[in-house]
Amino acid sequence: MDSEKGLVILYTGEGKGKTTAALGLVLRASGYNKKCLIVQFGKIWFTGELEGIKKLAPFVKIIQGGKGFVKILGDKLPLKEHKKAAKNTFDLLYKEVISDKWDVMVADEIVGACSSGLLSISKVVKLIKDKPDRLDLVLTGHHASRKLLDFADLATEMVELKHPYRLGILAKQGVDF
Repeated sequence: MDSEKGLVILYTGEGKGKTTAALGLVLRASGYNKKCLIVQFGKIWFTGELEGIKKLAPFVKIIQGGKGFVKILGDKLPLKEHKKAAKNTFDLLYKEVISDKWDVMVADEIVGACSSGLLSISKVVKLIKDKPDRLDLVLTGHHASRKLLDFADLATEMVELKHPYRLGILAKQGVDF
C-alpha cells in the first residue's frame, strides 16, 4: 500500500465537529512541516481559527469565501449572490488544488454549498479527479451526497448525541467559534 497517496477525506453529518476535525488534521500536518491551505465556503465572520492559524505560518493559510450562510443568521441576500460567491470561492480553490504547491487542502463547508444548491456536485467531483495524486483533500459540510461518499477514501459522519444548545447554552468562544 502506498502511504504517500493523497486521500479524499469527508467529514459530514448534522453533529458538531466537522470543521474541528479538519482543523485538527491541519494542526497535525503542520507539525510535519506540510503546507496546508484551508478555504472556507460561507464563513465570513471572525472565528478563533483565523487568529490561531496565523501562529502556524508559514505552513498553514486560511481564506474565507462566500457571503455567509444562506437564509440563516440574518441572511437576506438573493440566492444569485451566494451562488456567484460560491463559484468565485470554488474557482480560487480549484486553482490552488491544481497548482500542486500544497500538501493538505481543506474545503470547509463545500459539502453544504453543494447540498444547498450553490455548487454542483459535478464541480466537486472534477476537483477530486483533477487533484494531484499526493494531495490530501478534506471536504466538510452537512448532507454529503452518495456520489461524494463514493469518491471519498475516508468518510466520517458526525452525529449529535447531546448538545448544550438544547439547554439554552449558546455557542462558546474558543470552543464553537
